[in-house]
Amino acid sequence: MIINALIIPTISSLDSFDQYMRTIKAFPVLTAEEEYALATKLRKDNDLEAAKGLIVSHLRLVASIARGYAGYGLPQSDLIQEGNIGLMKAVKRFDPERGVRLVSFAMHWIKAEMHEYIVRNWRLVKTATTKAQRKLFFNLRSMKEGLGTLQPDEVARIARELKVKPQEVREMEYRMNGQEIAMDSQSDDDNDDSFSPIAYLQDESPEPSELLESQQSEKIQTEGLANALSSLDERSRRVVEARWLTETSGATLHDLAAEFGVSAERIRQIEQKAMQKMKGLLATTH
Repeated sequence: MIINALIIPTISSLDSFDQYMRTIKAFPVLTAEEEYALATKLRKDNDLEAAKGLIVSHLRLVASIARGYAGYGLPQSDLIQEGNIGLMKAVKRFDPERGVRLVSFAMHWIKAEMHEYIVRNWRLVKTATTKAQRKLFFNLRSMKEGLGTLQPDEVARIARELKVKPQEVREMEYRMNGQEIAMDSQSDDDNDDSFSPIAYLQDESPEPSELLESQQSEKIQTEGLANALSSLDERSRRVVEARWLTETSGATLHDLAAEFGVSAERIRQIEQKAMQKMKGLLATTH
């Protein structure tokens, strides 16, 4: 699916940034039915005109998100160009059958591209921050346990591991996430350049990116467990499965001792050795 070859408005192709903003404001916002039809046509027929329709109708979203990162002192035009790349990636991966609107799915990809651009170019990272703060900047996203806002225990853990203050973690998260986008337009002017995501009905189910991440993690864990079990000898595998992997309450040490004709202490030793071996093997799969 070659989306990058599409001809869509870019800041460099127009005379000025203001002209670009006027141009993208002229593209209509798609209804849920229109968006579904275009996305389905793109997935089934690889229709690039359908892809273009999905992209241009969301260019205002990219510009709106870019305004939230103005505090980094980077050109808005560059942030928008990077965000547009993220938008194209989102359109390429968007599945209309998931029951979620493109606006919800695309935000993750748009912000990810902007974050990468900021990491590469933010002058404060290069010169004006401490070593610990630079480490925080580069590691914060990978250390977060999910896509949402950091919880207090996560803040404490990250601060402790990176040797910074909890307040620095919160401030860095805020700066990397950018400002929140107003869900409802504050103006009744039809020509206002604000973008109001409330115009879209969002599904309450997990976003596709979260769902795929969860499924991939579960797959890795399941395959890792199967591989670890297969590495055990028959008796050790039987002990682990009987103790920990049954739907009902696990067998007792004495139950297994009677089964194998050994002492309960010997079963405990077998179990402990098997669990240590499996723990080591599972650690290598993550």
